[in-house]
This record gives sequence, structure tokens and C-alpha cells, in this order.
Amino acid sequence: MTARERHWFEPIADHLGAAYLRYAFTKGTAQEVAFLVEELGLEPGARVLDVGCGPGRHAVALAARGISVVGIDLSWRFVSLGAAGDTDARFVHADARLLPVRDGSFDAAVSLCQGAFGLLAGPGADPGGEARVLEAMARAVRPGGNVVVSAFSSYFQVRHLDEANDFDAATGVHHEYTSVRDEAGDAAPVELWTTCFTPRELRVLVAAAGLRVDDVWSVEPGQYRRNPPGLDSAEFLVKATKAGGSLSGR
Repeated sequence: MTARERHWFEPIADHLGAAYLRYAFTKGTAQEVAFLVEELGLEPGARVLDVGCGPGRHAVALAARGISVVGIDLSWRFVSLGAAGDTDARFVHADARLLPVRDGSFDAAVSLCQGAFGLLAGPGADPGGEARVLEAMARAVRPGGNVVVSAFSSYFQVRHLDEANDFDAATGVHHEYTSVRDEAGDAAPVELWTTCFTPRELRVLVAAAGLRVDDVWSVEPGQYRRNPPGLDSAEFLVKATKAGGSLSGR
């Protein structure tokens, strides 16, 4: 992506602004963060990279627990909103495929709610983008550190298609026509392209990035649980570990 190109989601983020945080799928942040803190054994002082952080809801919640967080997002609007909040989290405008961080400098890297990993289809699609995001996240964490990624489920999308949604079986891309409202309540029509995955595809991609897949769970926003993969949950959550150490050796 050159400096002159904009990702298709950036104008949507510009329109949404802080209204993004009014949508129902953002209301489960506290539960999601509590689950991640427990599963990853995160303690105050741990270093976490939030990739595709949006306006920073997970980053802010993690920072409130004394965790050192850096949020990365491609949207200037979202990064500005995160940085303007009352938080110790830091926010950086950057491409998730080219993370501007030192190798091995984080205890964990997360990409949640399709923050970066699932939005690389659509206009200007990067067919290998998901792999590059995972590789960049793997480089960012230290040996023994964790990578956690959420992704839309291909199973769920196929089971719940309607007239406003298309699913491309050849690419696994869900194409949706919808509208979003800004802070004043004004609606704008938008198109969304989200790549969907099966658990096997996620395992293959994560392993190819040099990570050990620990778990794949079926989850919903605000309902992160240790549920085995199924057909009726909208998302999968993958937990992986980088070889060579353990979080207890922080």
C-alpha cells in the first residue's frame, strides 16, 4: 500500500468516529479483556500489542489493568480518538502488515474484532495479507509470548446468508451492504468485505507464521469462552505461542 492509497475501511472509520463505540458488538470489551488476561496470564507491567485497535477499546481496558499497551491502526481517525482518551495506552498509525515495533518486544499481540486480520479483502485486496499480519505479529512477540486473533467463521456466514449479504465460496469473503451512523446519527451507505475462515485454515496460517496453535474457540462479542469450534458462532478465537520460552519467564 502506497502513501497515496487508502484502505476501503478508512472512509468508513472517518464517518463513524466515536460512534463506533455505540454499536452492540463493542459492549463486551470488559468480558473479552478479562478472558484474555486470564488465558494469557497477563500481569501489570506486561507488554501487549493491539493490532487493528480501532479507537482503542481493548487497549484502554488493558491499560487500566496496569498493562503496557501499544495500539496500532490504519485509520488516523481511530488512532486520534484513542490517543485523546484518558489512558496510558499509546497509539500508532501504521499498517498491520508492517508493524513499526522491535522484534520480540511484546509479551503478547492481539488482533480482535476483525481489527486488521480480516479486512484485507475488497478493493485493492492483498491475497497474502493475512499471512503477513500474522508473521508481523509473530515477530513482535518474544519467545514464549502469545498471539491471539479473532476471525469471522465461514460456517456461520454460509448458514446465515440473506439478500444483503454475499459469500464468495472461492475466496471465503463475506460482502455486505449496510449503513453506518456517525456521532450525529447521520447514516451513510457502505460496503464491507470480511474474509472468513474455517478452524483448519486458521491453524494452517498460524502455524505457517512460526507459531504453535494452542487453542481455537468459537466465540461471540462479549462472550469469549473456551468453547470448541462449532457452526453457530460468528467468530473463532485463536490462541498461539511463539516457541522458545514461557510467559512466566517475563
